[in-house]
Amino acid sequence: MPESTAENCERRIKEAVCIDTKRIFDSCVSKDCLEDLRVTFFGPSQRLIDEAVTVKCRDCTIKAVGIDVEEVPFNRGFYSVTINFYFKLRFDTYSAPCTVPRMAEGYAHFEKKCILYGSDGDVKIFTSNPVSEHLDCPEAPQYSNPVAKVQAVDPVVLSTDIIECCDCHIPCVTSFPRSILKNCEDTVIPTECTKAVVVTLGLFSIVQMERDVQLLIPAYDYCIPDRECNCNTTSPCETFRKIEFPVDEFFPVDKDDRTCKPCKNGEDDD
Repeated sequence: MPESTAENCERRIKEAVCIDTKRIFDSCVSKDCLEDLRVTFFGPSQRLIDEAVTVKCRDCTIKAVGIDVEEVPFNRGFYSVTINFYFKLRFDTYSAPCTVPRMAEGYAHFEKKCILYGSDGDVKIFTSNPVSEHLDCPEAPQYSNPVAKVQAVDPVVLSTDIIECCDCHIPCVTSFPRSILKNCEDTVIPTECTKAVVVTLGLFSIVQMERDVQLLIPAYDYCIPDRECNCNTTSPCETFRKIEFPVDEFFPVDKDDRTCKPCKNGEDDD
């Protein structure tokens, strides 16, 4: 009788090795609807908003994310994660009907909090490197505290409204990360405005709590590449001929073709 797959795998394992890696102790997934976020505009963009009779959101991207991790008192092993999202939004502003739109850029902020388990341990980690070897004292140690990691996609713009500033009771965000301010030509936020923009965004995100650990894993063999590098760049046309024609770029896929059909084991399609 043929031997089982598990027995074959055990024979292929050469040894058990210890690796230092990050382990995910806890994670959560979020589907947030961010209602009535006020968009903050700097000088030139705010003037375009004040002159606009209507605005349309062109796109929205995540420009910066700030993450802060703190221990939860009286609940050992759990940590509070505070996440600050900063979104960049671009709008087409219309000062009159049937006119060419002008683009205004603004920023919105959203704060999210969650509590995750990150286990215990507060070990100082010292490592050797060529820089510290030339110094009288080693570099500052690292700590084995858990690290929070956030994965998110650019939010979906669900609605956009332009209202009078006197009717808007949502304050503007006045402080932004340096990574945002250094890319802005004008960093002055007007103290007075005529109109304000309020948006509703849909955000998908995953928050993970990781910690450095040592794990014992089975080793099968070294990762030796089995394919030779193709360094033949003398003939660009010959390289181009090997590229398949991008049919999907010219002929969009129908809705029915995107649906995956279950495979029939041991049966051929008629």
